[in-house]
Amino acid sequence: MLKKANFYILNTALLLVTMASCKSYKPVTGQEVAANLPSTFNNNTDTATVASLPIGQFFADQRLVNLIDTALKANPDLLSALQRVEAARANLRFNSSKLLPTINLAANAGVEKYGDYTQNGVGNYDTNFSNNINSDQHIPNPVPNYFLGFQSSWEVDLWGKMSNQKKAAFARFLASQSGYRLVTTALTAQIAGLYYQLLAYDTEQGIIKKNIKLQEHALEIVKIQKLGGRATELAVQQFEAQLSRTKGLEYTTRQQITETENQLRFLTGSYSGTVTRDTSIMKTKLPVVLGTGVPSQMLLNRPDIRGAELELTAMNADIKAARANFFPTLTLTPYVGYNSFRANLLFDPASFTYGILGGITAPIFNRKAIKAEYERTIAEQKIAVYNYQKSILSGFQEVNNNLSGIENFNRAFEFKQQELQSLNNALSVANDLYLVGRANYLEIITAQRSVLDAELELAGIKRNIFLSSVNLYQAVGGGWR
Repeated sequence: MLKKANFYILNTALLLVTMASCKSYKPVTGQEVAANLPSTFNNNTDTATVASLPIGQFFADQRLVNLIDTALKANPDLLSALQRVEAARANLRFNSSKLLPTINLAANAGVEKYGDYTQNGVGNYDTNFSNNINSDQHIPNPVPNYFLGFQSSWEVDLWGKMSNQKKAAFARFLASQSGYRLVTTALTAQIAGLYYQLLAYDTEQGIIKKNIKLQEHALEIVKIQKLGGRATELAVQQFEAQLSRTKGLEYTTRQQITETENQLRFLTGSYSGTVTRDTSIMKTKLPVVLGTGVPSQMLLNRPDIRGAELELTAMNADIKAARANFFPTLTLTPYVGYNSFRANLLFDPASFTYGILGGITAPIFNRKAIKAEYERTIAEQKIAVYNYQKSILSGFQEVNNNLSGIENFNRAFEFKQQELQSLNNALSVANDLYLVGRANYLEIITAQRSVLDAELELAGIKRNIFLSSVNLYQAVGGGWR
């Protein structure tokens, strides 16, 4: 009766565990998250996308391409990302190995003294008086135990726990590759942005030097006019102040050039060297911009979105693996080798032994811990869903922002050119009027400063056009091929 009661209690416990495990969470797929994604970017139905262009074809400046190639071989962040891929590859091999039995070579030796009033002690003592055994079979006291052979253990994947762990590891391995591509495309965009920023600073420095010469010439004129009584010391001081301001801008720009060059050296993994580049951003050819394609292509091309989707896939597999922990596990432990209580008889053919043990274990008292782990996995899966949503939203907005940026900065560049033309004309007129005494020195100073500021702003807008093109290339998923 007691045995039957224990049997029913065990069955009831297993049934309760199984019923508890049936309360499952429905996984969310990437297709469900991206179901509401708009079909176009700003009503742009062009399916051609610059994301498919390799770096060498997108950027028209070969010096920039060479700089990016150098960084891809030596950048510390990129090399670290590559090692994360290798770590994920090793984790995949580890989880794949769980599906196979483990086999170990075992060499064991021990000794045990049985008490006179124990089952083994009495049995061994009585056995030694048997006429059915020879002298080699007499059991010594204490009893040595020697084993040399192979032992194995294999957890049978009844509920798919380990296969789902392998699926999760494989998804994370692919996600690590997407992470490597993400670092690559970010590095490409960062180097290109700094390169075009450097060209803009070079252009600004050229503008400043040109204006310094013009202002020095104007200062000489006003000094001569002062000697002739046509200008005052106040005018001389105003022109000198403006010249000092412009010379100060030259050194500020020079420092910006130095810092930008050092940033590029850092990204390319070098301590020194010359950053070979064009001399003016105004003459540099814009990168190739064919089109953005459609949002569904962005899901395939952007490494961060692909990585977030793969992490979501991995978390779905983790949930299934965590759910399988509620169910009983079947473990087989076979062994084969030589076993003897005498060392000199260990390799005797009669000492050859083998066996197998199968056991089923089911969680009962640790069900709360398993449930907590299951709920934690579900929470992390929901985080993965939100991260995937965030990646899609961020990518969509980045594409729209840079599309608008290219269009708006191009229009702003056209108007700034017109403004600069008008300011140059105004400066020429002001110089002529000043020479004949119909304009004062303040009008000359104001006109010169306006021209300088407009030229610097024009270079900045040109830089923004380049940066928007680069950012658009990155936003649609280009820069890692």
